[in-house]
Amino acid sequence: MIEKLVRKNILELKPYTSARDSFLEGILLDANENSLGSVIRDEWDLKLNRYPDPAQNEIREKLSKYLGVQKEKLFFGVGSDEIIDLLIRIFCNPGKDSVLITEPTYGMYKVACDVNDIKVLSVPLNRRFQLDITKIFEIINRTTKIIFLCSPNNPTGNLLKKKDVIKLVKSFKGIVVIDEAYIDFSEKKSFVNDVANYKNLIVMRTFSEAWGLAGIRSGFSIADEFITNLLFKITAPYNLNKFTSNAILNALSNIKKKDSFVRKLNLEKEKLTEQLKNIKQIQKVFPSDANFILFRIKKATEIYNELATKGIIIRDRSNQVGLDNCLRVSIGTPKENRIFIKTLKEILK
Repeated sequence: MIEKLVRKNILELKPYTSARDSFLEGILLDANENSLGSVIRDEWDLKLNRYPDPAQNEIREKLSKYLGVQKEKLFFGVGSDEIIDLLIRIFCNPGKDSVLITEPTYGMYKVACDVNDIKVLSVPLNRRFQLDITKIFEIINRTTKIIFLCSPNNPTGNLLKKKDVIKLVKSFKGIVVIDEAYIDFSEKKSFVNDVANYKNLIVMRTFSEAWGLAGIRSGFSIADEFITNLLFKITAPYNLNKFTSNAILNALSNIKKKDSFVRKLNLEKEKLTEQLKNIKQIQKVFPSDANFILFRIKKATEIYNELATKGIIIRDRSNQVGLDNCLRVSIGTPKENRIFIKTLKEILK
């Protein structure tokens, strides 16, 4: 049972009850708000002098229709990073429990564990950047509460094999979190619909990449209702502000535009991939289901620094497990991509 995985103090926690947990409308004289209004112009009529809905009802309802999942399975966080932190705080006892990650992967899993005094167990991905199921089960132990997976993986760009992930979900007695921040750029299906079949499976998504809303800092999770209720139980009151909620509602009314962005970026990715493959000094261009490309080149750090001096900023991933001399470039506009390739070729002459 999932309940047995939860920290005892979390199960017994009496959550903070905010004024807006009970009433969102009426003559609101219960929350010490400024009844006269806001000092700035409220162009969207958001009633900025009033606290937002802590239950996130409107955006959850709209997202549920888009994803085809129950509203009760949805939770919005301040970026996926807040959700990562909350899950660790729900399931892991500081100084006692552990979390497993498969490297190379997104760095915030380890940072959140370090902040919460949780031991990190690491298993390298294999040469094809896929899960090594045998090694994972060799290293996990009775203290291991969560496994964080990223698919498409950051920074490698590839999807993890679904059969391997499902095998892990079925066999592992703890929580499996799949971070799908880049899934919109893939033609393969998400794990969202699998949540209904596995109570220990949590899927995270974000509005940062495909939706073009990195500036609002909002991510969401799809999980069993019991887990979702725990997330609401321990999150800070009013974690999602009205500006963010309004942006999400507008985004979900512009799905065709998001899909158009994805098509254009994927076309640019195909072009950029071929251009990188045609540069003889580049040893390997890795396939990508995300909005970035990982490539291997000699003296990667030197090249990264030279690009930076010319105002072109990419990421040096050479210090990560299995990524010696690897650089990661995000897919830019057609003009930005042309300038990047042109400058890279000039540096390599």
